[in-house]
Amino acid sequence: MGDAMKKTNYTLMCDFYELTMCNGYLVQGLKDKICYYDYFFRTVPDNGGFAISCGLEQIVEYIQNLHFTEEDIRYLESKKIFAPEFLDLLRDFRFTGDIWAVPEGTVIFPNEPILTVRARAIEAQFIETFLLATMNHQSLIATKANRVVRAAQGRTVSEFGARRAHGAEAATLGARAAYIAGVDGTSNTLTDRLYKAPAVGTMAHSWVQMFPSEYEAFRKYCECYPDSALLLVDTYNVIKSGVPNAIKAFDEVLKPLGKRPLGIRLDSGDIAYQSKKAREMLDEAGYHDCLIFASNSLDENLIRGLILQGAEIDAFGVGERLITSKSSPVFDGVYKLIAVEEDGKIVPRIKISENVAKITTPGFKKLYRFYNKENGKAEADLLALPEEVIDENKPYELFDPHATWKRKTITNFRTRELQVPIFKDGKLVYRLPGIEEIREYCREELETLWDEVKRFENPHKYYVDLSQKLWDLKHDLLEEHIKTE
Repeated sequence: MGDAMKKTNYTLMCDFYELTMCNGYLVQGLKDKICYYDYFFRTVPDNGGFAISCGLEQIVEYIQNLHFTEEDIRYLESKKIFAPEFLDLLRDFRFTGDIWAVPEGTVIFPNEPILTVRARAIEAQFIETFLLATMNHQSLIATKANRVVRAAQGRTVSEFGARRAHGAEAATLGARAAYIAGVDGTSNTLTDRLYKAPAVGTMAHSWVQMFPSEYEAFRKYCECYPDSALLLVDTYNVIKSGVPNAIKAFDEVLKPLGKRPLGIRLDSGDIAYQSKKAREMLDEAGYHDCLIFASNSLDENLIRGLILQGAEIDAFGVGERLITSKSSPVFDGVYKLIAVEEDGKIVPRIKISENVAKITTPGFKKLYRFYNKENGKAEADLLALPEEVIDENKPYELFDPHATWKRKTITNFRTRELQVPIFKDGKLVYRLPGIEEIREYCREELETLWDEVKRFENPHKYYVDLSQKLWDLKHDLLEEHIKTE
């Protein structure tokens, strides 16, 4: 776990209405009512075909460290709106409920429960803000990072966005999410220190400007780092001075030592053209193995464009447009009440809206993924009631819950329940995997997707279906509410 999360108390990082509602639950005798909430999202960023779940480790750390200090309670008391018994309750406040979630790195789709909470009303309500902030942010960055990685078509991608991120924590956890989703390293040293995502980097233009000449700057850098010399060649003129001076430094410093340069970096101008000319010059000088790195406000679309132009680029550094997901900067995850317990029974709840997309799917549910046994590809996801069991030996009919005439019967399949237990009665029952394990799991998850789902433009729609029983339950509740209006 991250040291920073252990040391920082994020308990009051909540919307103020979480506190007013929790106080109200106590006053109204509802604080111990058992509630169920789902975290899910509605649309995939950048109109993509899928998203990637990320942030569960930080949720676990938050839950384990959840407590109010005396200073917190005195602050809340100063607001003069909270009942004294509510403030007393906060002194021993802990999470004592259950949480299920899909593992980090799981490929996810709209309107399916990524994380489900069962807890006393006062606990389930209170954790909403931090849960949303964490899951929405890291899932957003993981999803964007994977788009960039796929655009690079096997070339190295490094995350370079720390200085343009929305604060230090966004930079650090965003880099973590990006590494899980497939980038090869990050410029953020703290992310390496805390989460073991490899830190990478060489020089800025200021290094070159610090010396009397560009050649002198390159020479001194090669002397400092003969085993990893990577020179930034666009401070003055890439073709006329940058690449020639780099080659001269390689020849005069590295070659006598029997060393080979790591590469050069282009950070401005017509990178496609410059990379082709630089490749010619490096090859002519005998440095066929010298890599060409490119940076400068890149994203998946610019990278795809460079590759289509035949740019001679071996690796990309991607900064602001990745760490902020600039083209689609909001992950619209929500946290909605889906059921309560009354007299020992789970009673479903539904939210209705004139905006059809905001009508929730009620009840405590299971989330299944269907895989084709022949090729291992994911075919569809299914939401079902807890008592429903999928018989893999029989054909199963899936239907689009929004257009029920669209039906598909699948055979020769296997299923997997995507959610796993994380907390039981407030105790962690899940083994948190290391970042390399999560990263590998994410890679394996992506291999289960059809190429059509991974398209950048007009991706194939991956269906999240409802079982017949769940669909009936949802429409029965809709009908009940319509009759009472």
